[in-house]
Parts: sequence; C-alpha cells; structure tokens
Amino acid sequence: MSVRKTLGERSPSPLEPDVPVSLKDVAMAAGVSFQTASKVLNGRDGVVSSTTRERIEAVARDLGYVPNALARGLVSQQSFVVGVLAEDPADPALAQFVVAAQRATSHAGHVTLMVTHRVGGDPAADVRKLREHRVGGILVVAPTLEDDSRLGQSLRMSVRAGVPAISLNHIHGGGVPLVGSDHELTGVLAAQHLLSLGHTTIGTVTGARTRRVTTSRHRGFGRTLRAAGLSLPHSRVVEAEWSPHSGYDAARQLLGAEPTLTAVFVHTDRMAVGVLRALEAAGRRVPDDCSVIGCDDDELALHVTPPLSTVHIPFEETGERAAALLLALIRGEVAPSRNLLSVHLIVRSSTGPPPQSSAPSQGEER
Repeated sequence: MSVRKTLGERSPSPLEPDVPVSLKDVAMAAGVSFQTASKVLNGRDGVVSSTTRERIEAVARDLGYVPNALARGLVSQQSFVVGVLAEDPADPALAQFVVAAQRATSHAGHVTLMVTHRVGGDPAADVRKLREHRVGGILVVAPTLEDDSRLGQSLRMSVRAGVPAISLNHIHGGGVPLVGSDHELTGVLAAQHLLSLGHTTIGTVTGARTRRVTTSRHRGFGRTLRAAGLSLPHSRVVEAEWSPHSGYDAARQLLGAEPTLTAVFVHTDRMAVGVLRALEAAGRRVPDDCSVIGCDDDELALHVTPPLSTVHIPFEETGERAAALLLALIRGEVAPSRNLLSVHLIVRSSTGPPPQSSAPSQGEER
C-alpha cells in the first residue's frame, strides 16, 4: 500500500485540482516532527541520522511533495529567485549567455526570472520590476545600455539595498562587477594571424561603433597592424549592424573602395557569412583571392563554405561564471570587480596566404 493510501488519500473531484501535498503530510507519514521534515527537505545537513533522512526523502518522493520556494526563502532569509535583465533574447550571442546562466542557477537550486528590456524603455523600471518580485540578485545582459546612466544608478541603488548585481557589459558609473572577454586581444589575434600569412592589404568590417566590444576589437586590430608598419585607412574600415545582410552590404562597400584587398577581419561570424557571399558575388575566391576571419566561433562558422577561421569567445563559460559570481554575492561573499575570460584563435579553411602580387603574363602557362 502506498504512503498516500495510509494517509487516506484525498481524492479530488473531477472538477477540482489535486490538493498539493504539504510538509505536514510528509512529516506525519514519515513519523517525524514538522521541524525535522522541514530541515531535511530544505537541505540542512547533520540534523538527523542517515536512516531517518532517507525515510523522509522516500516519503516525500512517494507523495509527490514539491517544496514551496517562497516558504523556503522565508525560513532561510534568502531569495531563491535570480533576476535577469536582458536585451533581444533572439540574438544568438546574448541567448548563449542567458541560457548558460539559467542552467547554472538552476543547478544551484535557484529559479530565474527574466525581464526583457524594450528598446526605448526605461531600464530603471526593468530593475524595479525585478526587485518587486524579490529577486536575490540581478544579472545584466544589455550591451546597448552600457552608457545609460539610469541603469547604472538603479543597479547601484539595488546593491546598496542588499540586492547584488553582475553585468556582462560595462555599467555607466561602475559599482557592478563585470564578467566578459578580452575583446582587444580578439583584434590582436585576428591581425597577428593575417600578418603571419603574409597579408599587407587588409580591411575590416566592424560592429556598431557605439558598442564597446567594437571599439575594443578595432583598437587591438589596428594597433597590431601599425606595430607591423601597416596602416588601416578609413576606406578599409566599414561599419555593419551584426547581421549577415549587413555584413554583405559592408563587404560590397569595402570591395568597391579597396578592390585589391587580400584579407578581411569581420567582427562577428554572422556578419562574416554575408562577407563570404559578397566575395563570391564579386568573383573573389576564399581564401585564394581574399582571406576572411571572423569572431565568436559561432556554430555556423563550421557550416559555411569554406569553414570560417575565427576567434573563439567563451559565451557559455561567461554565462556560467557570471551566474556563479552572482550566487556568491547573494551568499554574502566578495567577487572581483573585473573578470575577463580568455579567447583563442581557431584556424580553418577561410584564411591562407595572399595571392601572387602579379598576374601571369599573356601566353604564360597558368
């Protein structure tokens, strides 16, 4: 006979939902006090013998007991809800950050409440909404709000009120720990790779210049070229808007201004897909006529033709690290103010040596 039967199972009517099993039900069926059952099922070690613990846990499973997260938080004086303030969850890069963070917080026994920032909206209202739901901490994934003073001020107020925050992007005015990648090194690695292959006529398709990730990547790229004695004139730098279509348009503009380019550094792999298509439309073979290197190590980089050389950005690891640090702050621990994860070069088939400087003369065997 099941534990439910020994309790005289409460059979709901066909029109009523089943009555949730309470902690008192578990305690009575296990033959222990309410306090003992509560301590065991809330994860407190050392309060009972292993035999009693196993009996309580087995009864809870048999009854289908589901812990009340709100009550659990009241008992422990800690919120088990983590807030996420994010932009455009459809963006593949941002989605990787958020999913990895959610997975990490769930593994630690927390649930995630996400507020999606609306373009043109007030980020302070977004933070306020999260705090109204009594989140224990806030993770910010909002690159276009890097210089928004309203967000910075509201987050610092939140921290002073005991609700810590971690951001994956710069926060105006500081006061919030940052987790990210060394994006200047990203540009350095791309430039070093193209230089090592012998390229000297190099262009770049950047992301939106209003973003700090763009300025950092471009700074590292340009600095490395200048150190090698090469210039990067404005005609070889075209801004795009993170999409393959925008990358295509930018590459056409770049090739129109600098038709002799032998290599292009593209700030994201998604934009690089458009660059590859533009080069194909222009009759330029990759990498024989022009090399292309992207950035991010997006999954699609393996599935374009040719497979894309790129700089790996640790999206999942960044989300996991941010979640771990936020949970540490919630526990009252201290987190470093700046946490930069390493990036590294991945060489595939889209980069190679530049073409011969002079074409074969007429009649010469090709």
